[in-house]
Amino acid sequence: MAYVLACFFCAYITYLSQLKCFHFRLGFFITERTPRMKIFISGGCKNGKSYHAQGLAKQMQNGHPLYYIATMRSTDLEDDERIVRHRAERDGWGFTTIEQWQNIENILQTCDPRGSFLLDSLTALLANEMFTPDGCIHENAHEKITNGLTQILTKVNNNVIVSDYLYSDAIIYDPLTEQYRKSLAALDCFAAKHCDAVLEVCHTHVITHKGASVDAIY
Repeated sequence: MAYVLACFFCAYITYLSQLKCFHFRLGFFITERTPRMKIFISGGCKNGKSYHAQGLAKQMQNGHPLYYIATMRSTDLEDDERIVRHRAERDGWGFTTIEQWQNIENILQTCDPRGSFLLDSLTALLANEMFTPDGCIHENAHEKITNGLTQILTKVNNNVIVSDYLYSDAIIYDPLTEQYRKSLAALDCFAAKHCDAVLEVCHTHVITHKGASVDAIY
């Protein structure tokens, strides 16, 4: 009986290899025949989320376009440096960068929905939608973003969505900052609910909170 099971397992692994499986880990695998996959990644700032997300998005490309949806609108030198670092990290990976600071659903007008999309990040997108350049404050901006994400998650084959923990400390901030943090938490909850896998990156270590374990290949 053990011999039969061993033969079956070997045959199964061979089958996976014929599917050109990019990565295998017990309980989860992504192949060229995987039709749709949605992954949500969060964690502290500068913990390696974006780099890990790039590996996952690349892994799900399956011969189709690979898109990096950049939502950060630079407001200072630190933002400029972060943008330069992220561009250097994904150099040579084959990403087409789409800068979409607002109205995230507009990427559907120009991008191939069969592609693999990395949206980085909800944190910046919410800031852009909530605090617009004209000085207005849109406290319900997260509802607009939720509508846009619904369209993307419905129409796009493969998504990796990145966000940040900005609401996990015990400090009480001013009312406007608290509203932003609550809105981001609402967005993260929405993304986590509608994604197949939810990952937390903590000092480059990946913790799986939903779905089977997912590893990226760099």
